[in-house]
Amino acid sequence: MPENGDGKGFVRVSRPRLYERLVEQLLGFIASAGLGPGDLLPAERDLAERMGVSRATLAQALVALEVLGVIDVQHGTGAVLVYRPSVAAVLRELREHRDRMPEIVEARSTLEVKLAAFAAERHTRADLAAMDLALETMAAEIAGGSRGTAGDEQFHRAVASAAHSSILASMMTFISELVRETRLASLGQPGRPEQSLESHRAIVNAIRTGDPQAAADAMQAHIDLVAATEI
Repeated sequence: MPENGDGKGFVRVSRPRLYERLVEQLLGFIASAGLGPGDLLPAERDLAERMGVSRATLAQALVALEVLGVIDVQHGTGAVLVYRPSVAAVLRELREHRDRMPEIVEARSTLEVKLAAFAAERHTRADLAAMDLALETMAAEIAGGSRGTAGDEQFHRAVASAAHSSILASMMTFISELVRETRLASLGQPGRPEQSLESHRAIVNAIRTGDPQAAADAMQAHIDLVAATEI
């Protein structure tokens, strides 16, 4: 029998996180209810009551399913089932997501910090207007009760454009789907949309003053915030 080096012949098994158990229960509910692609899940409040957990805890499980593309959470409508996977496949994908998160954050830090510095040096009035519009979009989304994902994506795209570096912008496009994972996971944390919006404002202020180091530092602080994600 393979051993783990301590002579006891056992391999340590990681303890499943609460939201992983909730993900399993949610998938079980989806299967027992006969839900298929395009069907709407019950409201979060109803699901939380049925499962005996807080809405904040349930929301983390829903965010995990959204990150993996199992559901699509639409503001004003709710969670819509995209496809019905097996429990084993979802748990495996969740663990793979956690494993690659540090590398995605590392890539974002490498690329976006430099893009912010370049944006401080090279931005035009039109670039600043695009960033301000993205901030307004995100603020409106949050005020309307959603997480601000569209405004967040719009903002980072505007910063990349303001750097006027076609190769770095192409590299960001190349990892855009991976960045989407970090975006959904981060903005799904309680209070995070508002924090993210404020860090976006700090980035714009630094870019507007033409200070590359301040812009780089502000972007790094924002990415550090993204990294502090539990999914």
